[in-house]
Amino acid sequence: MVEAALRAGTAHRESVFELFARRLPEGRRYGVVAGTGRFLAELSRFRFGEAELEWLREGRIVDGATLDWLADYRFSGTIRGYAEGEVYLPGSPLLVVESTFAEGVLLETLALSVFNYDSAVASAAARMVSAADGRPLAEMGSRRTGERSAVAAARAAYIAGFGATSNLEAGRTWGVPTMGTAAHAFTLLHDSEEDAFRAQVATLGPGTTLLVDTYDIEAAVRTAVEVAGTGLGAVRIDSGDLPSLVAQVRRQLDDLGATGTRITVTNDLDEYTIAALRAAPVDSYGVGTSVVSGSGHPAAGMVFKLVARQDDDGRWVSVAKKSADKATVGGRKSPVRTLTSGVAQQEVVRVDDAEPREGERALLVDLVVDGVVDDRWLGEAGTRRAREHREAAVAELPAGAFRLGRGEPVLPTVYE
Repeated sequence: MVEAALRAGTAHRESVFELFARRLPEGRRYGVVAGTGRFLAELSRFRFGEAELEWLREGRIVDGATLDWLADYRFSGTIRGYAEGEVYLPGSPLLVVESTFAEGVLLETLALSVFNYDSAVASAAARMVSAADGRPLAEMGSRRTGERSAVAAARAAYIAGFGATSNLEAGRTWGVPTMGTAAHAFTLLHDSEEDAFRAQVATLGPGTTLLVDTYDIEAAVRTAVEVAGTGLGAVRIDSGDLPSLVAQVRRQLDDLGATGTRITVTNDLDEYTIAALRAAPVDSYGVGTSVVSGSGHPAAGMVFKLVARQDDDGRWVSVAKKSADKATVGGRKSPVRTLTSGVAQQEVVRVDDAEPREGERALLVDLVVDGVVDDRWLGEAGTRRAREHREAAVAELPAGAFRLGRGEPVLPTVYE
């Protein structure tokens, strides 16, 4: 497209692209924006080096003029978007890229690959946080996704309200709190379960978490308290009928005097099993496969479309697809969320540059201005900022947003 547009003389027309989701995953009431900090970090180093240019040249993928243009590529436009952690709905213009056509169109795959995955994870994680009803969750899904996706998933889950991750790279890169527990392999390594527990407690202290379902749970709990004392930090259960097992283990711990020992559960949890455990004496949850796979929806279904451009006389023209089932709404937009007594009522997307009115909250913030990235959205500080924004944005939603049953988006999207 860039090569053809350069030849046609249209590559440098000022343009506006939008990233949005036509719909939410089936049954979801709202989505959570995640990936902004990662996207901006990638944008800062989005270049065509000599190795990339040589490969394109040898494969005759683009012509010499396009190679010369790519060699000098630096995004110099402006990007506005929903703050990371913001709630989104069908049609929400999550990212608005204003640049020449050539500069903006090259960002399509970069933006979609980041936002589609990270927002899918964050949206699923937010449902799990609601289901946990204040009890902490840890992300433990690195073994269930790609090695780079594992780091992205840990960050997205943290933004959505998870308290920690087992992925140390997410801690190193993004400042996500880290934690971990021993696996069954550690118990099986030793000559007895008692030997394994003693080795772990000797190294990590009695406040550690001991895995008690390798053999017999009742015997393991008794041994764990004998080894660590009544100050044992926690036990982990990773199999079985969790509601009845948790109740049984709680009674046993209390009878042994370990009233302060916590119970954490894992075992293929999702938002539905977490909700089913709400009445059980569970203290924390570890979630793996379900959170890193978006709980059945591993991509958020977002698209990247041209919505406006200038003509040869410098006049702005709204453009839109008319194809069946994939029609778009053209024009530069100003989205706001209307609120009554602090509770969100609807998403209003105005096709103009209007200022928000009384009772409305503007949703777009500056992310990149004339090619300069706003570093408030980057790194550990940006990740914490996104987590705080998610908490505030979700707190605005009406109670119906947190039902796990199938339903329509909790807020309507209205175009004006």
